[in-house]
Amino acid sequence: MSAAFPYTLVATDLDGTLLRSDESISRRTRDALAAATAAGAAHIVVTGRSAPWTRHILDDLGYRGLAVCAQGAQVYHAGEHRLLTSVTLDRQLAGVALAKIEAEVGPLFLAASRDGLDGEVLVGAGYAVTGNLPSTPLSDVSDLWAAPLNKLYIQHPRLSDDELAEAARQAAGGFVTVAMAGEGIVELLPLGLSKATGLSLAARRLGLKAADTIAFGDMPNDVPMFAWASYGVAMANAHDELRTVADEVTSSNEEDGIAEVLERWLP
Repeated sequence: MSAAFPYTLVATDLDGTLLRSDESISRRTRDALAAATAAGAAHIVVTGRSAPWTRHILDDLGYRGLAVCAQGAQVYHAGEHRLLTSVTLDRQLAGVALAKIEAEVGPLFLAASRDGLDGEVLVGAGYAVTGNLPSTPLSDVSDLWAAPLNKLYIQHPRLSDDELAEAARQAAGGFVTVAMAGEGIVELLPLGLSKATGLSLAARRLGLKAADTIAFGDMPNDVPMFAWASYGVAMANAHDELRTVADEVTSSNEEDGIAEVLERWLP
């Protein structure tokens, strides 16, 4: 490890953090991460996306390390194209949670991510998918429960994302973890699951510790990861909830915010 570079693990969120809006990574940021790994640090991608929605991006980047996917539910080995760990949502508890939330706020628009490296994302009527990610239409809500899931996505016709996430926590926080991962992305996860739990599993596989970790993110689902890591850096475009717990705010994902921080310690 280079004496000048103080971290053995660099953990980066994908959307809104490592990736620009067109899902590319700038040359400057690639070079900064390459220099950090050359100095002895490991880079772990930590994303809310499930593995099927993540692996094509990692392949395009030539990324061959570990990735924490599905808000911590999956540890994926990009070089070997296989899942090392996968945690599924208790479907009975999820059904109870949905019923409790809908009893408070009315009908929800639903989507679900099925478990596995090839797990489909099922999208119900009214649910607006962010970007151009592949999905399968869901015509019968009972099909949600036909196979193991890692998460449910919920949207509401009137409530904002923050309002919906808070209402969901109040109504069903004892049954599921509620995460707000981006615009239009409120998720119901296995109880107790977070990016921090997934990152700690991945780090342990590499013999790395929280005390030696710097983490970058932009949304409230990154709060547990910042709490776990030694140093948390929020992007300029980050949600206020994350900015308030960050050790530092850097430039935006469009302006090489990650590179700006890493370059301070690099040759």
